[in-house]
Amino acid sequence: MNLNLASLPFDGVAGLLRDVLDRFVADPKDKAAAIEAAQSRAFELATRGTFAERAELEQSAGQVATNQAEATSPSLLVAGWRPAVGWICASGFAMQFVISPMAEWLAALAGHPVKFPVLDMGTMLTLLGGMLGLGSLRTVEKVKGVA
Repeated sequence: MNLNLASLPFDGVAGLLRDVLDRFVADPKDKAAAIEAAQSRAFELATRGTFAERAELEQSAGQVATNQAEATSPSLLVAGWRPAVGWICASGFAMQFVISPMAEWLAALAGHPVKFPVLDMGTMLTLLGGMLGLGSLRTVEKVKGVA
């Protein structure tokens, strides 16, 4: 690898490195080796993010392809699991915040107080929040006309 220190995006650091090497390394061969090592390390650091971003993008594209294949599947067991989880969460919310309070109130008015069990809302909120977030992104895509 033959990079020029001046071509790196952080010229101030490259200049500082050159000054330090000029003061403390007298042998031109050692200086060249130190510059080569520094250039190699700087190039590695500069490109690491690029490769990581590309890998993350490829992983996301693979997930999108998987999601599309699931959504277009004729099998209810493959294409129906997300709607089923959504309906379960919606039913749980309805039970916890509408049906249960109203039924308890009506039962108390009738003279037969009943206490419904409390659902674990923490887990359900986490699941529903993730699903709503993904659904919101899809809505934005539809509004923008993205297929």
